[in-house]
Amino acid sequence: MEVTRHGRLSTRCVHAGQRPDPATGSIATPIYQTSTFAFSSAEQGAARFAGEEPGYIYTRLGNPTVAALEEKLADLEGAEDAVAFGSGMAAIASTVTALVSAGDHVLFGSPIYGCTFDFLMEVMRRFGVEATPVDTSRTETVAAAIRPNTRLLLFETPANPTMRLADIRALADLAHGHGITVVVDNTFMSPFLQRPLEHGADIVIHSATKYIGGHGDVVAGLAAGPAQVMAEIRRTTLKNFGGIISPFDAWLLLRGLKTLHIRMQRHSENALRVARFLEQHPMVMRVYYPGLESAPHHELARRQMDGFGGIMSFEVMGGIAAGRALLNAVRLCTVAVSLGDTDTLIQHPASMTHAVVPPEARALAGITDGLIRLSVGLEDPEDIIADLDQALAVAGRASQP
Repeated sequence: MEVTRHGRLSTRCVHAGQRPDPATGSIATPIYQTSTFAFSSAEQGAARFAGEEPGYIYTRLGNPTVAALEEKLADLEGAEDAVAFGSGMAAIASTVTALVSAGDHVLFGSPIYGCTFDFLMEVMRRFGVEATPVDTSRTETVAAAIRPNTRLLLFETPANPTMRLADIRALADLAHGHGITVVVDNTFMSPFLQRPLEHGADIVIHSATKYIGGHGDVVAGLAAGPAQVMAEIRRTTLKNFGGIISPFDAWLLLRGLKTLHIRMQRHSENALRVARFLEQHPMVMRVYYPGLESAPHHELARRQMDGFGGIMSFEVMGGIAAGRALLNAVRLCTVAVSLGDTDTLIQHPASMTHAVVPPEARALAGITDGLIRLSVGLEDPEDIIADLDQALAVAGRASQP
């Protein structure tokens, strides 16, 4: 790992974007919970609005607490700059809208988060932007789907919820040969386990609600990439759509990032143990987790990731009836959407996070009615396994005639 001004990546999780407050010496970044900022004179206000003088104007346009978060995320992702948003969808919508115009074509990975699918297929279509889902785990399939007006390739790796991997380097090389911008949603991995910009991506996006925050108490989004592109997003879609993050939520993310390296290591260790348990369970038909040696993209995962993360999916015997029985029987795990929390969360994608995706599109993406997504938390792994074991026994009885 490259050593920077702040040291190695785990050290940068603690120190990047942070410096003692010059007024008080506070080590923790202060929460600048203000809507607006005073000018020393009319001339200074005019100069700041004209971009002739640096400084803060209004929190929708910039805030010191938010700026510290953006600096930290840019450092961790190896980007020139970053922009913070009020949610992951605000990050996706603002970034995509800043990069495409009417008449353009967008390729996006399938599967993908349900609201991202809906935004690209429904909302952007109203403004003359066509979007096409494509299996990004197969580079040749992406190549065949490129059109003369394709301007953007957006994908997740691992993909939500099937955990399909995409070769970031291969897709970036392909896209750049056609003048296409590559955006990678890195929510499942966090910058501690995967840094798409190092593999050729142009922009990286996070639902910071998940591992960046890490404690299930904040909703936020982040994008990182070239300074010129981030400045354009700030000037246009962030400013005019107004999908900003509050200073307090930015502070919560700064606090969460200080323990990112420790949390991601434990999430990964726990998830691998749980995945190996599920892989051997008679009620489980298959497990989708890149850390398993049996995973179809295991070698790719080892090549472009520094760990395998805390998310997995698995198919239960007995279809949707068994899946519902499983969810209703858990005691330690919590039936809830979202992921990356300290708590283990379990949900049914076809009827929850991906219910907005049409059934035929879900089928093509591999999202079956028997698929369960599990976000493995920070509890003792043996307790997680014991809970899943007893719940699977209940599911087994429910699936019998």
